[in-house]
Amino acid sequence: MSDNKTFSLGGDLEVNRLGFGAMRIVGDGIWGDPKDPENSRRVLRRAVELGVNFIDTADSYGPVVSERLIGEALVPYPKDVVIATKGGLTRQGPNRWAPVGRPEYLIQQLELSLRALKRETIQLWQLHRIDPKTPVEESLGAMKDMQKQGKIQHIGLSEVKVPEIEQARKVVEIVSVQNKYNLGDRAHEDVLKYCEEHKIAFIPWFPVAAGKLVQPGGTLDAAAKKHGITLSQISIAWLLHHSPVILPIPGTSSVAHLEENLKAADVQLTDAEWAEIEKAAA
Repeated sequence: MSDNKTFSLGGDLEVNRLGFGAMRIVGDGIWGDPKDPENSRRVLRRAVELGVNFIDTADSYGPVVSERLIGEALVPYPKDVVIATKGGLTRQGPNRWAPVGRPEYLIQQLELSLRALKRETIQLWQLHRIDPKTPVEESLGAMKDMQKQGKIQHIGLSEVKVPEIEQARKVVEIVSVQNKYNLGDRAHEDVLKYCEEHKIAFIPWFPVAAGKLVQPGGTLDAAAKKHGITLSQISIAWLLHHSPVILPIPGTSSVAHLEENLKAADVQLTDAEWAEIEKAAA
């Protein structure tokens, strides 16, 4: 299993594997401004202080709000900080999302992302969803042009199956995949294996296990108590242990919770304990 603390995104962006997801720093329903924008900026600055150098956001978080807060909090960016963003989901209100993958729309959103993040290049741009109404060749073809212009360094995908990754890779080099994945939800295990084979980063959104697995008195709860750690710390630690290509991005709007999540990088369990947890999860 994995002890590597870093991963090389696209072969040239070395990041600490435990990153930060910036979806929760906006308003309720991932809509509008947070109640306390300064608190959100504080969380971002603290993440970087604690060694996070991979921050994942999207133009649709807010929309624009998350990207804008990152630009306000972190410019001038420390040299090693990588900001990943996504385009391709539109917003119709709180908790409402619809994909649009038309080239002119994606290019417009990229320009707005550059402006909000105060960057000349997006280091990792991800297609947030494949639009069923637009061939992925058109969506990604447009972004490949943006890459040639120097506005994008690397390109990734989100919520895809293996055949879709293979289709995308015929158009452009894909360096990352972001799918829903955690200890209790491994529907995308085949995608993870594919990413391992091709040295593609696998970024699990919803990284903390939920449901039956985390009930009091269960295997996970017992292991957490034994090591004096939280259930979310053990969930994140499992992801880091499970595969060297996994880059967990737990998100939060609280500095205390951020500090707790980041301690997951130091969690050490024996192989026997991990095996016990695997058995419980299966």
